[in-house]
Amino acid sequence: MNRQSQAAVLFLLGAALLHAGTTDLYLRYVKAGLQPLLLASGAVLIVAALATAWYEWRRGKSEREEHEKHENRETHGLREEGEKHEDQETHQERERHGAHPEPRISWLLVLPLLALILVAPPALGSYSATRTGTALQEPLAYPALPATDPLPLGLVDYAGRAVYDHGRTLEGRTVRLTGFIALDHDGTPYLVRMALNCCAADAQPVKVALTGAIPPVLQPDTWLTVTGTYTPRSTRDPVNNGPIPYLKITAATPTPEPRDPYDESYNN
Repeated sequence: MNRQSQAAVLFLLGAALLHAGTTDLYLRYVKAGLQPLLLASGAVLIVAALATAWYEWRRGKSEREEHEKHENRETHGLREEGEKHEDQETHQERERHGAHPEPRISWLLVLPLLALILVAPPALGSYSATRTGTALQEPLAYPALPATDPLPLGLVDYAGRAVYDHGRTLEGRTVRLTGFIALDHDGTPYLVRMALNCCAADAQPVKVALTGAIPPVLQPDTWLTVTGTYTPRSTRDPVNNGPIPYLKITAATPTPEPRDPYDESYNN
């Protein structure tokens, strides 16, 4: 893979990052707040690729001009012994560069780029959630909630208020949460959102156990919007013994997977 090819791969990588950053595809990999950095990285890679290609074009042009001068000197018999030695060194250097071509297997580096552009990976779901302990952490504060009824609330926000604030800000309120279904090994249904610190590689689940008017048939990874009320009941995650609050639901309706399937309210 010569310099021109390397520049092409850099350009493709930068274009892939810009493509992901200007569509919802990047939300499968990183949290929404990192979009500007992703776009900046793509732009830097494209500029580096163009600079590399320009440098190689200038070097090739210089070598062609030098070769033409060399031919002209040979034609007119004007070469001197010192120039012969210099030309021989240049020729030998070119031969050394051409004698060790890079392996063609290096072109396999293009495959991840094509995968990034052509294939949108699914968000982490119930399989990861049931094998990873809840990552609920105590919030730094409990901002006042609007008087909306029912109150749309992030699942992580509800779980934090229910466990660490003992539901004081949730008493008497009807809340509406959205998440996907995960079933424990004993069939216990959880409403789950995967929470990100940075990217999908560090995603961890936050779980809310369901009680009340639970739908008779629940399929893992089905997205639901549930309406219900706070209950002081809680349980422990069988994976890491972390706290899991309950929600007493009064209604549940299937909903499409949201644009951003991860919950950013975690650790912000």
